[in-house]
Amino acid sequence: MTVTSRPGGGRRVKSVEQSIRDTDEPGSKLRKDLGTLDLIVFGVAVVIGAGIFTLTARTAGNVTGPAVSLSFVLAAVACGLAALCYAEFASTVPVAGSAYTFSYATFGEFVAWIIGWDLALEFAVGSAYVSTGWSEYLREVLGLIGIDIPTKFALGGFFTFNWGALLLVVALATLLYTGTKLSSRVSLIITGVKVAIVLFVIILGAFFIKAQNYSPFIPPPAPGTTETGTGIQQSLLSAFGGASSSVYGYYGVFAAAAVVFFAFIGFDAVATTAEETRNPAKALPRGIIGSLAIVTVLYVAVTLVISGMVPYTELRTTNGESKTLASAFSIVGVDWAAAIIAVGALAGLTTVVMVLLLGQIRIMFAMSRDGLLPTGLSKTNKRGTPSRATWLIGTVVALIATFFPAEDLEQMVNIGTLSAFVLVSVGVIVLRRTRPELPRAFRTPMVPFIPILAVLACFWLMLNLSIETWLRFIVWMVIGVIIYFTYSRRNSVLGRRERGELPSVDASERSPS
Repeated sequence: MTVTSRPGGGRRVKSVEQSIRDTDEPGSKLRKDLGTLDLIVFGVAVVIGAGIFTLTARTAGNVTGPAVSLSFVLAAVACGLAALCYAEFASTVPVAGSAYTFSYATFGEFVAWIIGWDLALEFAVGSAYVSTGWSEYLREVLGLIGIDIPTKFALGGFFTFNWGALLLVVALATLLYTGTKLSSRVSLIITGVKVAIVLFVIILGAFFIKAQNYSPFIPPPAPGTTETGTGIQQSLLSAFGGASSSVYGYYGVFAAAAVVFFAFIGFDAVATTAEETRNPAKALPRGIIGSLAIVTVLYVAVTLVISGMVPYTELRTTNGESKTLASAFSIVGVDWAAAIIAVGALAGLTTVVMVLLLGQIRIMFAMSRDGLLPTGLSKTNKRGTPSRATWLIGTVVALIATFFPAEDLEQMVNIGTLSAFVLVSVGVIVLRRTRPELPRAFRTPMVPFIPILAVLACFWLMLNLSIETWLRFIVWMVIGVIIYFTYSRRNSVLGRRERGELPSVDASERSPS
């Protein structure tokens, strides 16, 4: 009898076969309800939101000028390369947990824990951040119908009470508790509404484009300010290059690519639903790549329109007030369109938060099933959803969104996600060499060239994040390492098998099916 750890080096590596067998454990089995359309809807639902309604205008005004479309293309290329790697892993290891599960099968338990800890930044903090944006748009929409009340109140000093964000998180956690298929149907309806509004923005905005607004396409570098970023708020790359800021110029384009990467975050959440997909070998690659292709086209189209409608100087943050997509239409005198955009943003951000919550719940479910978190969190209810993990994540996100300024953590979400992308890309190369016999319904083309490009692109974006973000990230990682060695390593299911506390898994039982 042998455990599933790979011999040599003392690493705890959970085999692909064991990961797949664990999906049939009674009491922690997810229901397979999702198809290709459901996955594409989830991908589009989570990606089209904060980025298109808020980041486009703010980034054009503060960081890039008209070249904001180029920044979105650079971010999309990095995501596309990583998506090809995700598609291979997801079709090979159709298990909840996404990058966490993939890392467990290639690098071992410690790296898997670290990547799961990183993903908490992406999904939990990201959903809290977007919830606060949803609350702001709720205030605008209520104002349109004559109800002029604030959705958040200051509680003195650092804390606030954001009842709008609280309302959203509680409602979505309840929806996710009832079942993933119902969540997908609700997401389909709302996503249809917001995609229609995005198309409306592109078509209407095209009539207001003036060629002179695209010149200069890349404005000359400018000094940073308290609103555009200075000191440790400038990108790490621009600091290494001796620049005083990363505002405009080529440093601005690169820094903006790292910031607008936030707009693409979430497509990888599709991979976290692998265990709930009816035909994961085919549906997952189509869902991941298809959703990313759709949103990239929409993002580039919107950025070209908004930077052509008004001079980029009119989109700068002034007196602490950031410009949005709706602001551009107000500037050209189309206030009625701004009202429609506000409604679209409200719908758009709703599905973003829902899928981010779904992703974090599935990551926690997978980690608790492996014993790295309390195993009680992996229990599923009669609806086939992890009810305890759902309510725990819902509570944590609600507390962050309700009482803390989650807006300060936007770039933290990016760095956590990029680090996960790096490991998934390297993992494809590793698993090709260590387990070449595994059936792969989708194969990343030109391995190792594409995965290496994905690693370089993601690391490049990480270098363009602010120094402040890197310092926060280091602190977050230190906390994660402490938790692993004080709790997770000792309670790991794989570790307990090694110590004889649980029945071992015979290597002869392994099957590539």
